[in-house]
Amino acid sequence: MDTIQAYSLMCMIRLFEEAIERLFLEGRIMGTAHTCIGQEAVAVGTAAALETRDAMTTTHRGHGHFLARGADPKRVMAELFGRETGYSRGRGGSQMMMDPSIGFFGANGITGGSIPFATGVALDAKLRDTGRVTVCFFGDGASNQGVFHETLNLAALWKLPVLFVVENNGYAMSTPTARGLANPHIADRASAYGITGVSVDGNDFFAVRDCVAQHAAVCRAGQGPVLLECVTYRLSGHSRGDPRVYRSREEEAAAWENDPILRLETRLKADGTLTDATAKTLREKAQACVDDAIRFAESSPLPDPASLQEDLFA
Repeated sequence: MDTIQAYSLMCMIRLFEEAIERLFLEGRIMGTAHTCIGQEAVAVGTAAALETRDAMTTTHRGHGHFLARGADPKRVMAELFGRETGYSRGRGGSQMMMDPSIGFFGANGITGGSIPFATGVALDAKLRDTGRVTVCFFGDGASNQGVFHETLNLAALWKLPVLFVVENNGYAMSTPTARGLANPHIADRASAYGITGVSVDGNDFFAVRDCVAQHAAVCRAGQGPVLLECVTYRLSGHSRGDPRVYRSREEEAAAWENDPILRLETRLKADGTLTDATAKTLREKAQACVDDAIRFAESSPLPDPASLQEDLFA
């Protein structure tokens, strides 16, 4: 993935997420969703550093990760609309999409739920000697779950090829990290398990990409897991309809100045890789992609009620 592709993808993810928020407000999508507005550099930077054979798991805030990994925006949108053409045939919605064919092993509605699952995928890779690295995304709030500590301990003991990527976006729902973490530097927790812990600017595409590439190589070489903390900011609310009364508009305005897409655009223009005209064209193409996804979703059929019990496992 070159930098122009990365910029285009980040723009598409941003527009996709903004469309989701709008569609919920208009009553065209039901249920709930958690958007990753402001965190696009983590998703795209990580995806840019991975190999085709690698795996990825995500959280309840996973559309951006899925799209960055190569998901079809039309099928993602169709799932949000509850349509048969969605990744889970309209049965899972925002938090239950996956596509193992591109190495994406799904989102999870349980806080920290992806941590042991991703580690199981990494164990499989070690036992089969596939060379696959698994990236496990989770949030700062999930780092306080007992399963985080239990799983990192096992992953370290067994030297599993898993890269634990915590998106420290400043808030666990409405709880600021300063109030929820005795030590707000989550990467420091790696030392308790004898593994490497690294913190990186999660709003810098290049920093994320290079850091993930470096430490994925460590995992792939059989040296065990790495804990990577991407410090970013959730520009949107926790979920749809969140009025964000727990933080000031001044804080948000300052955070928008650090917008990862704006930062990447500024850097690419400075080095001559991107022009104003090209940026405009890429944004227009990204918007057209999102518009096409919405049209595809709304024109797709709803699941047949007679198929309700298909694909169930109990």
